[in-house]
Amino acid sequence: MSRIVRIVAFGLGLCGGIVASQGPEFGQQYRQRLGGAIDELRQVIARFDADAQASGETEASAIARLRSNTDDFVSRQGAAMQANVERLGRLETHRGAMVQAGPFARIALMVRDGDRDVMEAVYRDFEPALPVTEEGILSSAIGFVTLWGGVLLLTGFIRSLWRRPRRITRVSA
Repeated sequence: MSRIVRIVAFGLGLCGGIVASQGPEFGQQYRQRLGGAIDELRQVIARFDADAQASGETEASAIARLRSNTDDFVSRQGAAMQANVERLGRLETHRGAMVQAGPFARIALMVRDGDRDVMEAVYRDFEPALPVTEEGILSSAIGFVTLWGGVLLLTGFIRSLWRRPRRITRVSA
């Protein structure tokens, strides 16, 4: 029986290692998407800035002009551009913090401060992989040891509950 438990524990440990390794992989795909979102927003804002400059406006004055327009559509475009500028600032700050953070801190930063839109896009298109980075290998090892050890501890505990105490019988003379 204990041999079967060890085999099952080992198999579950392998599964735990594979599952745990997906955290760093998700983080890596998140950072790629984050960079893509930043690049795209920069292009949109650069085109807007060029149009504003060609009209003798600054970015801020062009946004203010659009937002104050009585035409609802034009006013909404001004609000949307303001939101793009603000989002670009947040994303750049977030990416800067992730670049400065260590391997496991990046995952925590992503979970705590990650951009919801980027996170949802990564989740939708996530492709599992086994990362061979330090972060991926350590995550795999932690996942393996956690499940493997947890199963062995749990089965040991359950076995101890099922064991019946031995009664001491006296032999009479």
